[in-house]
Amino acid sequence: MRQACGITGWQGAGYRGRNLSSAGGSASVRRMVTTPTRLALAALALLLTATPSLAQGQRPAASRQPPPAAAPAPPAQQANNEEYTRCMRQARTQGTEAFEAATAWEGRGGGLQARHCAAVALLTLGQPAEAAIRLERLGTTGQGDAIRVRVELLSQAAQAWLAARMPERAHAVLTQAVKIAPDDADLWIDRGVVLGSARNYWEAIDDLNRAIELAPRRADPLVLRATAYRWVGSLELAEEDLARALTLDPRSVDALLERGIIRRLRNDATQARADWIQVLRLAPDGPAGDAARANLEKLDVKVEPGTGQQPARR
Repeated sequence: MRQACGITGWQGAGYRGRNLSSAGGSASVRRMVTTPTRLALAALALLLTATPSLAQGQRPAASRQPPPAAAPAPPAQQANNEEYTRCMRQARTQGTEAFEAATAWEGRGGGLQARHCAAVALLTLGQPAEAAIRLERLGTTGQGDAIRVRVELLSQAAQAWLAARMPERAHAVLTQAVKIAPDDADLWIDRGVVLGSARNYWEAIDDLNRAIELAPRRADPLVLRATAYRWVGSLELAEEDLARALTLDPRSVDALLERGIIRRLRNDATQARADWIQVLRLAPDGPAGDAARANLEKLDVKVEPGTGQQPARR
């Protein structure tokens, strides 16, 4: 699709989903970009951590809020939790060994935790489609009252489908998840991310509208919607969303990065440069810093890697 205002090549934050490994579906850490290899790596990185709901052996109600403190787990459950943590840790770097260990553990009664670890090990082994199939099956056939577990597994399945470059499957899985937990803002953000990655920007905006209704004090869906508005050429609406996002979070590097792009599209190179340099000051080594550095280089400003400083002139 043609970039808004006819200027191509400016790198934005793109779309971000949440870190499903954090309790309660906490803030976004995954950065989705249009490069499939980086997208696959990002999705893989998120899944290589034990899912808290499984580690705690919980069967929570519909609320995605952290549950109240529970009584200590019985010894057998505690042993399973420790096995799960070990298996997931091994899955980060030793996919074959972790898969074999998880399979053996399942044979000893490891249940859902063992099957989840096996699926994650397949991601490490470069088999995201098979991992997605398993994760989707776990999320679809889970206990009816284990809402958080099912939602987390379906969301992880969607990430694995994205890593396998099958966004239509990711969208279908997230649609299932939204039906289970329709008031979960993160699910609407995730589905908006998938739609945006497929360049279905107006549909992405619809999902992000719902996310913003559910979570009006969060900056991240506003930044995502601003990006979508930019792609459909609605720069004024994008600017309004970015102003709101930066009011909520003045240090949001994604909002600053996106605002720099909008300003460049408005032919305000000076203010665009200021935003991107601020991104480098706040987060020089992350994905936002990489994008800001690339954009600055397009403005003929050479920035030293890992810093927000221009090199000394010789």
